Amino acid sequence: MKNNKPDLSFWQIWNMCFGFLGIQFGFALQNGNVSRIFQTLGANVDDIPILWVAAPLTGLIVQPIIGYWSDKTWGKLGRRRPFFLYGAILTTLSLFIMPNSPTLWIAAGMLWIMDASINVTMEPFRALVGDNLPNKQRATGYAMQSFFIGVGAVVASALPWMMTNWFDIANTAAAGQIPDSVKYSFYFGAVVLLVAVGWTIITTKEYSPEELAAFNQQEQAQVEQTVCAQINFSKGGSVFTVLGLAVLGLVMGLNLEKELYLLAAGLVSFGVIQFIAAALQAKNHTSGGFYQVVNDVFTMPEAMKQLAWVQFFSWFALFAMWIYTTSAVTSFHYGSSDTSSAAYNNGADWVGILFAAYNGFAALAALCIPIIVKRVGLKLAHALNLILGALGLASFMFIQDPSLLIWPMIGIGFAWASILSLPYAMLSTSVPSHKMGVYMGIFNFFIVIPQLLAASVLGLILRHFFQNQPIYALMLGAVSFVLAAVAVLRVKQS
Repeated sequence: MKNNKPDLSFWQIWNMCFGFLGIQFGFALQNGNVSRIFQTLGANVDDIPILWVAAPLTGLIVQPIIGYWSDKTWGKLGRRRPFFLYGAILTTLSLFIMPNSPTLWIAAGMLWIMDASINVTMEPFRALVGDNLPNKQRATGYAMQSFFIGVGAVVASALPWMMTNWFDIANTAAAGQIPDSVKYSFYFGAVVLLVAVGWTIITTKEYSPEELAAFNQQEQAQVEQTVCAQINFSKGGSVFTVLGLAVLGLVMGLNLEKELYLLAAGLVSFGVIQFIAAALQAKNHTSGGFYQVVNDVFTMPEAMKQLAWVQFFSWFALFAMWIYTTSAVTSFHYGSSDTSSAAYNNGADWVGILFAAYNGFAALAALCIPIIVKRVGLKLAHALNLILGALGLASFMFIQDPSLLIWPMIGIGFAWASILSLPYAMLSTSVPSHKMGVYMGIFNFFIVIPQLLAASVLGLILRHFFQNQPIYALMLGAVSFVLAAVAVLRVKQS
């Protein structure tokens, strides 16, 4: 493939990826503290998964739309940078508001807004690496993003603990009140996010659509020769709608758990989307963004289909960890589920340190993973890292002393760094440059769908099979990591 993009220097790649430091501040504060905020405002442990549905659902909707728009955008700030700016401003405001939520429903609503805003900023960052770097430097670009993700998450995850232990800010509050240590952590993270993303906007240039087309003349010629596949959207729409209505009927008729309404709604929604695409296809209205995105879902590169199961099981495990680590550690290792108690809040603070630790190990792992890949190849390297993550999660059941939980974070850190880089390395050469944004957004489906499923079924699995003990959610996550490792070995690479 012809690709004459000039190599970028180390510092140019550094500046281009620096905004991910700020983005990860937002994600890490969200992942480490939102369950704590929900419980403090009165949520029961078994209600937490459904409250968390905002995060994956907004990603499912927002990322392909932003990807498509950013592919088509060109203005004074360029192609991707306008979305960096607008998303960063909205995320900063959300981080200031979230810890001041007076009620549970407001906090749940703010999670929707905050996650949508983060996704507006984050999705084009993935595409920018493909836009600006020649093929031989893309792995370096994604590795740099993984490094900033690790560094940012280390600091952000530990912020509540640092606020308490370094600055003597209270980590407890009256019942129903968010501790000041959490509030000030969100304020600090908001400032860091805006500054970091702003640095990338100021220091990074973008190639115009004309320049990108010139860099990829051969690729463009191949794309123009590709005939758009005719998909029978009506058939798919019928199948998913009937299946969704059947699930809905079972849930209502048998009075099953309310979380299953989410599963039914997802199936019906996917059916309705296909019916709309079928109607547009019948009228030959296929040039619009909606149809193009839906058609791209069904005609995605083969590598994306092969990696779908890998991503599914990997992110199911991660979501189980993010949702349940706080409640698992506070109840199993600290012996308290009372959100106003010192034991609970000490345990919640320690979870922040654990999350900081696995992200710190991930930053170090990002330096080691290229060496492992060189020795054993992409697939085996990713499988080994996922097994390390499985061992890390499973060990929570067998370690009694919470101070020793720092060691399993090594395995989880390797798995996290690998998940953030190696699937993209396996995919990168399959994605056409003029659709880099939309395909990166579609690839996010394989991240979001398992998270939605986890939000739908994890709570009821724990209630019916594990006496509602959160520690078993981490064991389920370990099993899911093993399944992901098996799936990656089955991926066929050209």
